[in-house]
Amino acid sequence: MKPFYKIAICTLVLLTSIKQYAQHHSQMFVEVNAVDKTMNIQQELTFFNESNDTLTSLVLNDWNNAYADVNTPLARRFSDEFYRGFHLAKEDERGSTKNITIIDADKLFLSWETTAENPDIIRVQLREKLAPNEKIKLRLTYTVKIPSDKFTKFGYNADGGMNLKTWYLTPARYENHAFIKYSNANLDDIANAVSDIDIDLKVAKSLEVTTDLNSEEAIQKDSYSIYKLSGKNRTNFSLYIEPKSSFYSYKTKALEVVTNLKEDKVSLKQQAYAIDCIVNYVDGLIGKYPFDKIVVSQTDYERNPFYGLNQLPSFIRPFSDEFTFEIKFLKTYLNAYLKNSLRLDNRKDSWIYDGIQVYVMMKYIEQNHPNTKMLGSASTFLLLKSYNLTNLDFNEQYSYFYMLMARKNLDQPLGDPKNSLIKFNEQIASKYRAGLSFRYLDNYLGNGIVTNSIREFYDENKEKQVSRNDFEAILKTNSSKNINWFFKTIIDSREIIDFKFADVEKSKDSVSFTLKNKTGVIVPVPVYGINKGEIVFKKWLAPQEPDSVFTFERKNADKIVLNYKNEVPEYNLRNNWKSLKSFFPNNRPVKFVFMKDLEDPYYNQVLYVPTLTYNLYDGLSPGMRLHNKTILDKPFTFDVNPAYSTNAKSFSGSGFVVVNQNYRNSALYNVRYSLSGAYFHYAPDAAYSKINPMVQIKIREDDIRDNKKQLILLRQVIVSREKSDIVIDNSTENYSVFNAKYFNTTTEITNHFSFSTDLQIASRFGKTAAEIEYRQLFENNRQINLRFYAGTFLYNKTNSDFFSFALDRPTDYLFDYGYYGRSESSGFFSQQLIVAEGGFKSKLNTPYANQWMTTMNASYTLWNWIELYGDAGLLKNKYQSEKFVYDSGIRLNLVPDYFEMYLPIYSSNGWEIGQDKYNEKIRFVITLSPKILINLFNRKWF
Repeated sequence: MKPFYKIAICTLVLLTSIKQYAQHHSQMFVEVNAVDKTMNIQQELTFFNESNDTLTSLVLNDWNNAYADVNTPLARRFSDEFYRGFHLAKEDERGSTKNITIIDADKLFLSWETTAENPDIIRVQLREKLAPNEKIKLRLTYTVKIPSDKFTKFGYNADGGMNLKTWYLTPARYENHAFIKYSNANLDDIANAVSDIDIDLKVAKSLEVTTDLNSEEAIQKDSYSIYKLSGKNRTNFSLYIEPKSSFYSYKTKALEVVTNLKEDKVSLKQQAYAIDCIVNYVDGLIGKYPFDKIVVSQTDYERNPFYGLNQLPSFIRPFSDEFTFEIKFLKTYLNAYLKNSLRLDNRKDSWIYDGIQVYVMMKYIEQNHPNTKMLGSASTFLLLKSYNLTNLDFNEQYSYFYMLMARKNLDQPLGDPKNSLIKFNEQIASKYRAGLSFRYLDNYLGNGIVTNSIREFYDENKEKQVSRNDFEAILKTNSSKNINWFFKTIIDSREIIDFKFADVEKSKDSVSFTLKNKTGVIVPVPVYGINKGEIVFKKWLAPQEPDSVFTFERKNADKIVLNYKNEVPEYNLRNNWKSLKSFFPNNRPVKFVFMKDLEDPYYNQVLYVPTLTYNLYDGLSPGMRLHNKTILDKPFTFDVNPAYSTNAKSFSGSGFVVVNQNYRNSALYNVRYSLSGAYFHYAPDAAYSKINPMVQIKIREDDIRDNKKQLILLRQVIVSREKSDIVIDNSTENYSVFNAKYFNTTTEITNHFSFSTDLQIASRFGKTAAEIEYRQLFENNRQINLRFYAGTFLYNKTNSDFFSFALDRPTDYLFDYGYYGRSESSGFFSQQLIVAEGGFKSKLNTPYANQWMTTMNASYTLWNWIELYGDAGLLKNKYQSEKFVYDSGIRLNLVPDYFEMYLPIYSSNGWEIGQDKYNEKIRFVITLSPKILINLFNRKWF
């Protein structure tokens, strides 16, 4: 039997060796040209077929080539997210991979190809089939042009340095009988196969190199240095080339940490202590980092900051400098730690990376900073003590960031691929919800099962390529409870969770209640008994059918609360408690809060904000806005803003109530019912009141990332106008108009197309109109804008132009537009322009049409914010023939939709620029509402 044992041992050793050493290997000589921002690369790639399939071709990732032009998936991603910097970049700011040659061991050239759809993925055709457990050696030469770092923070910078990732050709991950072909979408999720790496890096002698690869002391030559870098079992690595290295090295017992994370007010000694604590904490919780060195960079932090912490102005400083450095380092370290060591498909299984990262961060805070609040020391400020925002624990912020999207009906399943997520979900909400979900499962299972499973999964990852199935299997094996609901509901769906109490009965010794499941989602939820703020009991209610009855020992509880610690990512916390001592068990006291606050489930919040509005007739109107709109959207909101008109010496104002209804699994995803009213002056001696009941229906595509949106608006506009002795017209002072509108818009930074229709029905007129807008941004920073408008009366029994189509200045009989002097026919306020209806800029002799009108508006960029505009149209009035009109001039597009000026040059009036009182012909767009600027910022996130 001895020979048998010897054979078995030899076979085991051989198999172990194959598993450990038989993998891909890249050996490169890289010559860096810092002046041209290029790298000349000679690469010997040994590709080992680790699969059970016979391969006829190989796939290489060439993510640097994603920067080549404005038609790549990366460029389209930038455009989708309203980033115009890449589209308008100079040619030498972009990146590319050129002059690629690939030969095999026989020195025969191999054919390769990319596609227009995926120019950053290379398919190499093999001359002979590659059987399982066979290897092939390829020799590649190519030139890499490094892009500017202003696009993604990776690339060359203005200081003469380079921050590099995914810059060379790498073999793609092979899984389920196919190569994974992911294009660069600026998501840090390249699907590289595990490889060994050896690099001879030639750089100018004036430059210094920092990397997380192993490195020998540089060989110095006359004008250059050669760095020898190596790494085993890598899917990616960081490389920084700088005139003077900005990094410091900290050596702990377990690891060398190289970082340039900025926190100037924290001493190197304090940084070293924090780093040592975090490294040891993560090693103890998850496992030892598999490499000797890790880079934690400011670049990586800026790409994935701690949202919340980084949004606070520096002058507020609610956190100590030491705490700020600690949290920034913890987040960035965990990101590098997990991305470099876990062999997951980071696009498909990103929720595991995110869940582990945020889960560990929450546990770190619980252990090391248990009393820290969401806004740090701001919670101690006397003026802020009443705000729920300042009283929340630090870890509670994660739930609110997720709920921000859930309440907008924009949340997405955690298990969805990373590239399918809208930016706010990809960067913030889905990451935070993943961590919350891990904590939820951990609290439910108890006994550290989730932590132990993460550690076991991390250890298993060292031996093989892992996937979500491996993680799921470990969790289920370690749990004695059925947790299928966790993967089915929490990970793979966007079902919302919402429980409430019903039929609560109490006695001195017990409490019974019906648990009402408002959404029908069956997941566990904890119930707490509270006595004077102290927890007297906690019970997990296991998954049950909807509307289940439970009875517990009361233990002197004066209140029962569902999900008291917010362990469950629940949609609504306002219906989660019942008092056991008052007659009205949910009688929330009213709480007045200044400006803005987070939703507080234990109070009816009324927020008050001083306001100051202006129009010519009311003058400056100070007021007080009272509303219940907290940071999270609510199903019911009210907003009332009474004001005092200093010119009219009377009260004015506006207000509305809204019922908001979301539909979770439908293209029709939101219906908004509202009733609004307003009372202001439309002339120096006359006021108007407007009542507007409205239904607004929103429709979206199945792909939430799609920028195509549709909206249907149905409303009745009821207007009552006081008679004016100054503004004379023969129109009816009081009228009511039914209005139906449809909008269909597809927009991004380089292209915009919208189509809308408008139907108005009243007792004395009926009219319909359609509008088309198109915008195209070219690579030379020139932009063309086209707008087509056509409208016709269905019937018209009016005897004035008050309801007519307007060529340049609509009368705004529906009181929709923000005119500051709506009744002015001369002077500065009459020059205010709102592009609607005809959209003309010049004031022509025939400003209205009481039968039909069709116009075309166009503008084209001459230089930067200076544009040439032109308008042309036909209009028809009763008893008159059609009339052709036109105008042209210069548009100063200083802040789009916010501040613009139009300088007429030539029109149907002739050469306007040479006519008298030219300054009165200039038109302007000016908006005092900050909401427009906020929307310009928000669109890239939502």
